[in-house]
Amino acid sequence: MELRQLRYFVTVAEELHFGRAADRLHIVQSAVSQQVRRLERELDVELFDRSPRHVRLTEAGTRFLPEARAVLAAEERARASVAEFADARARGLRLGTSTGLGVHLDRVLDAFADLAPGFTVDLVSASSAGRLEGVAAGELDAAFVRGDWPLPPAAQGSGPGGRALLPGAVDTDVDGVCVVPLWSDPLVAVVSARNPLARQADVAIEELAKVPLRLVPRRRNPPLVDLVVGACAAAGFEPVPGAAPADADGPGSLQDNLAAIGAGADLWTVVYASHAASLHAPRVAFLPFRGGGLALTSGLAVRRPPSRAAALLLDACARLDDLAS
Repeated sequence: MELRQLRYFVTVAEELHFGRAADRLHIVQSAVSQQVRRLERELDVELFDRSPRHVRLTEAGTRFLPEARAVLAAEERARASVAEFADARARGLRLGTSTGLGVHLDRVLDAFADLAPGFTVDLVSASSAGRLEGVAAGELDAAFVRGDWPLPPAAQGSGPGGRALLPGAVDTDVDGVCVVPLWSDPLVAVVSARNPLARQADVAIEELAKVPLRLVPRRRNPPLVDLVVGACAAAGFEPVPGAAPADADGPGSLQDNLAAIGAGADLWTVVYASHAASLHAPRVAFLPFRGGGLALTSGLAVRRPPSRAAALLLDACARLDDLAS
């Protein structure tokens, strides 16, 4: 028994005419007659009393009609439930995030809300590798990541907001995932507010040569560690490693570092300038690096081609003309 046979039977029962039923179903009359006959053979009863002048339901057909309608109604409910789920998913953005995005995340989400009202946003925190894998698996529509990708030329292409949909996209080693560079994220040095350097407007990295440096383990953030250690080497020194707390691999390691530095420990570390702006840490000083240059590029990881939600997010980013500033 097939759903289309039930649908054809119910339509004929309502019209009591095979020709009119075929017109409603937008198929030829012979197909309707054939499928109803197959249904009758399977049920081993005649559902219609056919004559040259009229078509009427038999007693079996009369009994079968409400049950057939109930099956078709159940089919519609099943389809509607899936359609509702699919529509909700299609109108949702699953976005991977990391710490330190600061005001950038707020501005991007505000622009997305203006561009796509009614969309829900689900923020998912995970490691950089976990975010890329989530995008590749379709569990995330997009994810913010940091690395050493080159910034794209300003306002290129003909896509939304005057830019191509995937401007300057760089393929990753994760199949089907690329990264669209968005903005440069400068780093700032963090020292104790009691440190004499805290009275300066900025700091040269060589001024920190004798101060122990505490960073996250390289396996957790290779681009950040390589950037800072490389900048120290370029300034002519190898940083003195600062002893890490016992839970340095835990999610609170940055807070541990800030607490230790704020308590007067002879240490320094780095945070993203955008993150520093949102931190309430009066016992530490955030110092821009003199001459700049200590920065990582933040980008948006998406699949090729991007999902509808990811494409709208890219459009929202493109509309923020000063995003890279």
